[in-house]
Amino acid sequence: MRAIFHTNTLILTGALFLLVACNDKRIFEESRKIDQGIWPTGNILDFSPVISDTLCGYSIYIDVRNDISYSYSNLYLFLKTRFPNGRIARDTIECLLAGYNGKWLGSGSGNVRFNRFLFQKGIRLPVAGEYRFELEQAMRVEELHGIIDVGLRIERDN
Repeated sequence: MRAIFHTNTLILTGALFLLVACNDKRIFEESRKIDQGIWPTGNILDFSPVISDTLCGYSIYIDVRNDISYSYSNLYLFLKTRFPNGRIARDTIECLLAGYNGKWLGSGSGNVRFNRFLFQKGIRLPVAGEYRFELEQAMRVEELHGIIDVGLRIERDN
């Protein structure tokens, strides 16, 4: 009887894992660690996803992990997108890390907080191939202290 229970549990767990894995809309997710939590001006973090489906819509997210010693309530980023055909797009992004009352936003406990910011939703990436997303801190300080890592996540919308 006990062996049947364990077998059924293993089968159910495996089926649940396959169900969750098949429903994952994520096509790219990577993070870059900021050395010693100090992000100097000019240190560009680059991400190079390969996009093959040019017909579906995508959502692009920026992930930020910060230490609560971070001195600001927001984080400004420059994002340069290089398309496979050589075209370049530039954006400035503001990420709110703390509320107006000074309370840290996002999830986490202890000294570290995690936030995921929706940058674009329903965007079509019109050219198949390797894209290059370059993120640079834009906080007007030579060394930005308290950012632990920054990441990029791309999901299919459908």
